[in-house]
Amino acid sequence: MIDLLQIINTVLDNKGKPMLESLNPNWKLRDDIGFNSFDLAELTVRIEDVSGIDVFANGIVETVSDILALLPA
Repeated sequence: MIDLLQIINTVLDNKGKPMLESLNPNWKLRDDIGFNSFDLAELTVRIEDVSGIDVFANGIVETVSDILALLPA
């Protein structure tokens, strides 16, 4: 199982941003978590490295739940 919170926190930590204690499926990656285009690119690469899934392959992913829907349980 993929630990999405850990991956998101790694991206946040690499940018010097505060890490999250939990994830809300309704959070928007840009508006609520504060990701920019570079952060989203890093997130995509990190998720693909551990899962083999390109979460942005079929278009824009805007929320945490959009990512969770694409990942294996």
